Amino acid sequence: MMIEILLAVTLIGAGAVFLAPDRIAGKLAFWISLVPAAIGLWLFAAFDGSGNALLEGGEIAFESRYEWVQFGDYAISWFVGLDGISLPLVVLTTILVTLAIVSSWTPIDERESQFYGLVLFIEANLIGVFAALDFFLWFIFWEAVLIPMYLLIGIWGGPRRKYAAIKFFVYTNVASLVMFGAFVTLVFGLGDSVSSFALPEIAQALLAGTPDAFYGIEGTTLASVVFVAMFLGFAVKVPVVPFHTWLPDAHVEAPTPASVLLAGVLLKMGTYALLRFNFTMFPDEVIEPFLVPIAVVAVISVIYGALLALAQTDLKRIVAYSSVSSMGYVILGLIALTQFGVGGATFQMVSHGLISGLMFMTVGVIYNATHTRMVSDMSGMADRMPVAAGVFVAGAFGYMGLPLLSGFAAEYYIFFGAFQSEVLAYAPIFTALAMFGIVLVAGYLLFAMQRAIFGPYTLETDYDVGRAPLHDVAPLFVLLGIIIALGVAPELIFEMITDAVDPILETGGEL
Repeated sequence: MMIEILLAVTLIGAGAVFLAPDRIAGKLAFWISLVPAAIGLWLFAAFDGSGNALLEGGEIAFESRYEWVQFGDYAISWFVGLDGISLPLVVLTTILVTLAIVSSWTPIDERESQFYGLVLFIEANLIGVFAALDFFLWFIFWEAVLIPMYLLIGIWGGPRRKYAAIKFFVYTNVASLVMFGAFVTLVFGLGDSVSSFALPEIAQALLAGTPDAFYGIEGTTLASVVFVAMFLGFAVKVPVVPFHTWLPDAHVEAPTPASVLLAGVLLKMGTYALLRFNFTMFPDEVIEPFLVPIAVVAVISVIYGALLALAQTDLKRIVAYSSVSSMGYVILGLIALTQFGVGGATFQMVSHGLISGLMFMTVGVIYNATHTRMVSDMSGMADRMPVAAGVFVAGAFGYMGLPLLSGFAAEYYIFFGAFQSEVLAYAPIFTALAMFGIVLVAGYLLFAMQRAIFGPYTLETDYDVGRAPLHDVAPLFVLLGIIIALGVAPELIFEMITDAVDPILETGGEL
């Protein structure tokens, strides 16, 4: 019942904040958010699952299952549980939401109860996405995340907020429809081998080689078409090139706390779904023909995203395009189909969530004081805002993959796993090309730091630029501490992750 308690506390808290006066909404949301954060840490400490939640032999932690409704021949259930892949993402969500709420206290000064209520509502649905083990239940949570994020961008965003919000909603909603139609078609194609929309039952039926011909389409062809359709649907959410264009607009127009959640957790919905569906449910015979094309997309995302970041002059756009590049690394790790590759990709989901959240928060702190994000307008922030500038440098080093930070461990695992892949043709070449992206990352981040952080102070503004208030910088130190902890001791979560990844690599079916 712990997952239900976690969801209930968050949803009830969201409702309470919606009804609270604006003057206390921010503080109330913070204190309420500490409860899910504490429950998430307790779940992490008490975790006793093993294996993969979708595969035979896996022990699902904190499992609850109740039949909900009968949909024709298929049962839809309330079915939730966690394994070593989903639990770290649940903990990441609860921590980032709490810190995002604190970072909102300075910039959000209107309709506060609605803002903080939507943030908590997003948190509940994100937890549901990572915990749900029934497809329909999972899809409800998946779609419910879109509405509050659309509102956060469209109401509290910048001058072009309506355009950015509509673009975000159209891209992601169309992708969801493609994915939903493809998966339901596949389930119907499985025939009598499944009697519910439970993800473990569907995964094991697919791996057993049971897809039959469906309306004249052979089972093998059906599985391949669905694999591609679902990959495209999730690729928009990740996003990878060429589906990335909604992301910079959404980030630039969104208020900083929304950018923290968007980059820190919402993008992980796409990569998590790719791992859960495409690379767990489908047998090797379906996956292998698409590995090289997906590798090309991953490498292009890494390099093109970094080149786009190099051309930006807005700090927020620089960090936004960095996410496109970083998610390319995750895709490369997934298609390696090795322990270090897939495990490193999952580790990178957590690491990037922390580092990108840190970077967006830092940009927000600087913007609160300077009221500009343009690199060309800033110089000498290290003198006027030494704490924020120092954290920005540390976050940039994490993006670059410097040792003792979580970004180094994540990229090392991915590169090591991808290089030794035996199923990906030309794996060393793809790995080498992706590693070149680190050079580009270092280039644009060092260039941004040189111009915005160091040098003489030249900013012309009517605002008094000085040290940020404690409630603005405190979340930065919390995130930086976690990034360092995972960089020094990655086994804190990596062993849990590989325990859930190994069954994926050992299982294969025939169509």
